[in-house]
Amino acid sequence: MFGQKKSFFDKITSIVNQEAGEDVRELEVKDKGGNTPDSSGWIEEEASEGQLTIDMYQGPDEIVIQTMVAGVRPEDLNVSIGRDMVTIKGKRESQRNVNDEDFFYKELYWGSFSRTILLPHEVDVDAADASEKNGLLTLKLPKIDKARQTKVKIKSH
Repeated sequence: MFGQKKSFFDKITSIVNQEAGEDVRELEVKDKGGNTPDSSGWIEEEASEGQLTIDMYQGPDEIVIQTMVAGVRPEDLNVSIGRDMVTIKGKRESQRNVNDEDFFYKELYWGSFSRTILLPHEVDVDAADASEKNGLLTLKLPKIDKARQTKVKIKSH
């Protein structure tokens, strides 16, 4: 295997053949200033808000959005609906006082969260409906029928 030419793929990906006795090289990544960042530079800071996961689907006349909001008091939930966008904001507060070192698992999200969803169709904001059952928030947003036409009678004075 000595003296074997590297393929084009091997050259561009810096793959080396260890069996052939070649040295293994690591790719050194530098930031815009030419400095090599330490490992803490690669970890993004924790976001100040969590992001909700959603299901969004459509029927013939409406768009439906569902998300889990279990543990959120209704007064801590805010839903804003526009013709082409929905924003859901809220806050889930922990009701217990447990020291971090006493946890075996800590996977639940506590704190502020938000999610903005761009809608695939314009919706009728005034006819929107929101309901919550067993921690599942369901938004029903009637679509605006752009093809629908109405006739307007002209009044004469």
